[in-house]
Amino acid sequence: MIKTFKFKLFHAKRNKKLHRQINAAGMSYNHCIALHKRYWKLYHKSLNIYALQKHLTKLKKLPRFAYLREIGSQALQDVAERIDKGYKLFWKNLERKKKTAPPGFRKIRKYKSYTLKQAGWNLDQEHGIIFIAKQKYRYSKSRDIEGRIKTLTVKRDCLGDIYIYFVCELPDNEVKARTGKSVGFDFGFKGKMLVAENPKEDIKEPSFFRKAMNDIACANRKLSSKRMRSNNRHRARLELARLHRKAANQRNAYHWQLARELCSRYAVICLEDLNMKFMQKGHGKKVMDYGFAEFQNILAYVGQQVGTRIVKIDRFFPSSQICSDCGYQNSEMKDLRIREWNCPACGTHHDRDRNAAHNIHQEGLRILLGSA
Repeated sequence: MIKTFKFKLFHAKRNKKLHRQINAAGMSYNHCIALHKRYWKLYHKSLNIYALQKHLTKLKKLPRFAYLREIGSQALQDVAERIDKGYKLFWKNLERKKKTAPPGFRKIRKYKSYTLKQAGWNLDQEHGIIFIAKQKYRYSKSRDIEGRIKTLTVKRDCLGDIYIYFVCELPDNEVKARTGKSVGFDFGFKGKMLVAENPKEDIKEPSFFRKAMNDIACANRKLSSKRMRSNNRHRARLELARLHRKAANQRNAYHWQLARELCSRYAVICLEDLNMKFMQKGHGKKVMDYGFAEFQNILAYVGQQVGTRIVKIDRFFPSSQICSDCGYQNSEMKDLRIREWNCPACGTHHDRDRNAAHNIHQEGLRILLGSA
C-alpha cells in the first residue's frame, strides 16, 4: 500500500534556497522540452529518456548550465522522467483519438516541485527536522511517518509556502467487505450535492467558493488596479491567492469528513460515473465548487480502508428516465428542465432526482450481486 504524508515547512530565510532549487528544476524542465522538440524536428523520433539523463549529467559541468548544480542528480533524472511520462500519455491519447497536446514549456515562477529518491536528503523525524542538500529545515510535525519512505517531493504553492511530501510504502492490510446498509445517490444541483431516496439522507452542497465570491471579486478588482510589477500588485496577488487557497482547503476538509461519515454509515454506496467536464460546460462554477470528481476519489480511498464498497453506475444508464415502480422508460425525461413527472404506464408521481437515486441504488446492487 502506498501512502503520502504532507507537512508544511516553517517560514525561514533559508527557504529561499529551496525556491532557487525549484526554479532550477523548472529551467531544466524547459531545457529538456526544447531538446525534445529539436530532436523531433531533426529525426522525427522521440528522445530516449536515458540518453537525455546522460546529457543532463554532462551539462552540469559546463559554466553555462551552472544552475543545474542547484538540485541533486536524482531530481534532474526525475525531471526527465516527468517529461517522458507526459509524452507517453500524449501518444496514448492520440491512439485513442482523444483531444491532447504534447508537454510544453512552463513559466519558471509557476513550476511547483521537484522529487528526490534515496539520496540528497536526511530526516530527523523525532525533532521534526529535515536536511535537504545539507541544509537544515524545520517542518510542522502533525503526525508520525509510517512505513518505508520511497520518495521526497518538495513543493511550493502560489503563496510561496513550501510543503514536503513523503511517499511511503506500507504493508497491505486486508480489509474484508462488511455487511450493513446500502444507499444510492444521484448528483444534485439545487442546494444538494447528493440526492438520496430518503430526504433525510441528502448531502448539502459544499459552496465554499460561492460564500467567498464577494471577497474574491473585491480582491480581483484590487489586483487589476495595481501597476504591473509593483510591490502593491504582488501583495494584492497574494491576498487573492490566499482566498482561493482557503476555499480549496475548506472543500478538501469537507470531502474527507463527508467520506468518513458516509463510509461509517453505509456498507455499499452507489454513484453514477459522471462526465464532470461536460457538466462544467453547462453549469460552470457551481459544478467546480462541488469538487465532485475529487470527492469520488477520496470516497474510494476511505471505502477501501474501512471495507465499504463503492459501486459506480455507467453514465449512460437512464436512471432519470426509468419508473422505479413499473420499469417503464420515459424518453421525455431527457429534458433536464422537467423536475417532476407522472409515469404514463402506472401513473406514479416521481421526483426526478429521488427516482434516479432509487434506480441507481437498485442497479448498483444488481452489479454487486453479479460480480460476487
